[in-house]
Amino acid sequence: MVDALCEAASIVSGDKADEPPEAERIRRLVAIHGAPLLILDCEAVRRQYRALAAALPGVDLHYALKPLPHPAVVTTLMQEDAWFDLATSGEVDLVRDLGVAPQRCIHTHPIKRDRDIRDALDFGVTTFVVDNPDELRKFEKYADQVELLLRVSFRSPAAKVDLSKKFGCTPDAARELLVMARDLGIRIKGLSFHVGSQAADPRKHVEAVNACGAIIAWNKEAGLPPLTVLDIGGGFPVEYNEDVPPINEFCRPIREALAQIPADVRLIAEPGRFISAPAITAVSSVMGKALRDGRWWYYLDDGVYGSYSGQMFDHAKYPVDCLDWAGERFPSVLAGPTCDSIDVIDEDIMLPELNEGDLVVGRMMGAYTWASATEFNFFRKAQIVVVNEYVGEACEVVHLVG
Repeated sequence: MVDALCEAASIVSGDKADEPPEAERIRRLVAIHGAPLLILDCEAVRRQYRALAAALPGVDLHYALKPLPHPAVVTTLMQEDAWFDLATSGEVDLVRDLGVAPQRCIHTHPIKRDRDIRDALDFGVTTFVVDNPDELRKFEKYADQVELLLRVSFRSPAAKVDLSKKFGCTPDAARELLVMARDLGIRIKGLSFHVGSQAADPRKHVEAVNACGAIIAWNKEAGLPPLTVLDIGGGFPVEYNEDVPPINEFCRPIREALAQIPADVRLIAEPGRFISAPAITAVSSVMGKALRDGRWWYYLDDGVYGSYSGQMFDHAKYPVDCLDWAGERFPSVLAGPTCDSIDVIDEDIMLPELNEGDLVVGRMMGAYTWASATEFNFFRKAQIVVVNEYVGEACEVVHLVG
């Protein structure tokens, strides 16, 4: 592999000697592995985790696997002493195989099959989430093995994905469920919420923290078993094609609200996108082009059925540009490779004229991209190349994942 890297470096350096190091690295990796390619940089995972940990001191960060359930991300976060948020038996299998301690995991899917519960219990996970009476009753037979979090709903229309529409109970229903759990002999140890993904304003987090604080106070006055955990979910925003506040600034009002929660309540969070989004750079190549209605259409070997699936499922708009950015730009269209007319990445993007084999780069593409990509039309998912997997590497070390 080292010889291949050196050979590729010599191939791409001949006429690109003055180009930036990142562009040189991209060309080198494409020369070895081809395109489409997803470059997963574990140093970005570390950087994002550390930034959020600094912005939320005293909050145990549980990485939510669903946006990027990749082994390299999990092992990188294990090195950071992170915790993990699981939602499916497949995610349980992944962390088990990688040696994650079950005590560092919670299972947060509010609706589960019995076999999902058993799979997690067999691994050693004992913390689960419920949000309704039927789900609570599923745990009667496991009452001596589990401690539950009660998910409360706080609608957030401003979020890109309002998760409280599908999951969570109202604060009034939460009080009723706390009483019901006591009567059933099931331990509810805390509350959880998720105000929605890619929330641009922290006020909804603050509202939810304050409302949960009121429920905790009511629970104590009612003489119910103590609530000792508050899970504030995720939703911390990243910068795609829009400005968002720096994470420390975004979290400032959240920190102030959390300071009002009783000191004996453990605080946890479930970041996913914030940690994973900046970690992947997507690289695709031009398969062909056509001039239509005065615009160049460029057909790439990756699209919305592949790595750009987050544009469909996650309402994301990624920063995209060509690797060779010099030259006059014209209104252009970027389309994916499939035979479906919906497979269009951008219908109005300014690009220089491109040719077959030219490279197009999408940034901030770690969250809900590879994880939700398909192989529709038998176009293979982009392969992942992992770089900077180990702390203190003297040089770039590459690991290929098919």
